Amino acid sequence: MQIFLVLLLTIAGMGLSLQQAVNSRLRGAVHSPVLSALVSFLVGAVVLGLLSAFGVFGRGKLTDLGTLPWWAWTGGLFGAFYVTLAVIGVPRVGASIVICCAVFGQLLAALVIDHFGWFGVPRIPLNPWRIAGATGLFVSVLLMQKK
Repeated sequence: MQIFLVLLLTIAGMGLSLQQAVNSRLRGAVHSPVLSALVSFLVGAVVLGLLSAFGVFGRGKLTDLGTLPWWAWTGGLFGAFYVTLAVIGVPRVGASIVICCAVFGQLLAALVIDHFGWFGVPRIPLNPWRIAGATGLFVSVLLMQKK
């Protein structure tokens, strides 16, 4: 089961690269990175609404939304920030650089979140191996910029 999940996550990651290229093209049509990001989110919202309505992965319930901490509401802000900047970045530096930078940024944030156990994730302290892995990814970002 874990191999299947890793495969699906890899495919989802590939989808992020496709999303950037598609959204970049969308930007050309609507002449605005923010409007193209909005259209992208609206399409995603419709698809998620349909999946929810048909009970894919369960129907869920909204009754406990009021019990969430303030920070639990910020996910959409981060998504909007990323998608908008990716739309701006792809035509300038290419999809691969945008992805490299995004993955490196995700890794840095994830290391800090893991180290402190923030947001209810298991606490996994920083160690030399994790730092070496992050450094390797940073080197990859630098190498990807060479033409």
